[in-house]
Amino acid sequence: MSYTALARKWRPQTFAALLGQEHVRRALVNALTSGRVHHAFLFTGTRGVGKTTIARIFAKCLNCETGVTAEPCGVCANCREIDAGRFPDLIEVDAASRTKVDDTRELLDNVQYTPARGRYKVYLIDEVHMLSAHSFNALLKTLEEPPPHVKFLLATTDPQKLPVTVLSRCLQFNLKRLPAADIAAHMRMILEREGVPFEAAGLKLVAQAADGSVRDALSLLDQLIAFGGGNASEAEARAMLGTISRDHVVRLTELLAGGNTGELVRCAQSLEEFAPDYAQVLDELAGLLVRVALTQTVADYEGDELYAPQLLARLATALAPEDVQLYYQTAIMGRRDLTLAPDPRTGFEMTLLRMIAFRPGGEGARAGVPTAAPGVARAPPAASAPAAGGPAAAPGPATPAAGGEGGQWAQIVSQLELSGAARQLASHCVFIGRQGAVVRLALDPRNQLVRTPAQEDKLAQALSRHFGAPVRLEFQAVAAGIETPAQQQRRASEAELSAARRSFETEPAVQGLRERFGATVLPDTVRPAK
Repeated sequence: MSYTALARKWRPQTFAALLGQEHVRRALVNALTSGRVHHAFLFTGTRGVGKTTIARIFAKCLNCETGVTAEPCGVCANCREIDAGRFPDLIEVDAASRTKVDDTRELLDNVQYTPARGRYKVYLIDEVHMLSAHSFNALLKTLEEPPPHVKFLLATTDPQKLPVTVLSRCLQFNLKRLPAADIAAHMRMILEREGVPFEAAGLKLVAQAADGSVRDALSLLDQLIAFGGGNASEAEARAMLGTISRDHVVRLTELLAGGNTGELVRCAQSLEEFAPDYAQVLDELAGLLVRVALTQTVADYEGDELYAPQLLARLATALAPEDVQLYYQTAIMGRRDLTLAPDPRTGFEMTLLRMIAFRPGGEGARAGVPTAAPGVARAPPAASAPAAGGPAAAPGPATPAAGGEGGQWAQIVSQLELSGAARQLASHCVFIGRQGAVVRLALDPRNQLVRTPAQEDKLAQALSRHFGAPVRLEFQAVAAGIETPAQQQRRASEAELSAARRSFETEPAVQGLRERFGATVLPDTVRPAK
């Protein structure tokens, strides 16, 4: 019993049935409708995006018995023979197997003769970049002055290898990779018509694995149906593609949110029994983090076939937005570096540990920064203090500044994940006290310009991560005689500089230069050694 592969059975026969590539379809339809059909076309793009399919449809449009049209009838003898691959005036050439100049000359010797059956003689040259330099020279003369009854349709996956002289004589169309969502919808339509049971999540995985190629997607779908015994389920797709269950990816993300390093490592090590492709695991982890970020920033984002909105909402609450961005960046960088690791599993585990180590306030942060308890999700920071220039809040009862956080404010500021103006704001403050979710700070009046709503919000978020709970800020003027971290640092730097100058001036070598040559020390040029 014969079976036709899905990629062949469902190959588009008209422009209307073509999946995607609207920019190419529109240009060709307009050319055919207006009668302004160029003599040479170049279709470029990765494998399986429709280069030769479009060329064959175009050949039917030119030779349909109803006339030159953008909508070939598909039933006349010419259309049927082109579909079957036996139309005498459609000459298909695989340039990869006919690279010699003699092959090209033999092919072009017949260009001058009129078509045997059709209106135009169409030369479809696939992988044209494989032709030799001499072959291109032989083709170039015909491209410059082609007979009126000849059309050239060239296709290639590597247009950079074509001579500029050939490129300049063709209309060029770059076919794009198709989005995974469009490929999944196309496969859904095919399986519904074929009567094959499927799960949407399984089709999503196949579409992602196809990497923009419709032909690859349908070939994988054929393989999945055979692998699953006539069923295209998510479990079978994961088993065939070598990917782990998404439950494991969700669990890894939850452990990252909780900061439980030990459990995270144990979960990562448990994946070994599934013999996964660790690059694929990092891809899926990065994909989930993208969805979490969309949930945090796009109000009406509803998830997709792989992850439910309720799950994404829960992870969006458990993870701080900056942590999501950090984890995503670390995942894609770790995927790139997997080939440099001693083995993929080691590289994968180190990538997860790097996420924890680099997280602001995480277990791998510098000593002295308290963290949230393992497994406890961190809530997003509350609204910050009033805008700059507003009235200072009354101090009220609060945790005394002596000892505790107050005595460590300079150390805390140095450990907060802050930069720029937000760090300047923290450095010019003094810790007054903390009462519940309220942190009271005194700001040096000479640095009021640093206090803006945006910088207050960044400082509030950093402190929320530090204390492991959301906080809001209240400001008041700093009392006389109290040093801010910035003033402490300035005093320490000045003391260090004075000590360096005194040490330099008492050096025996320097004193010898003074005595013998009358040398003078320029104090401003002396700096402490780092």
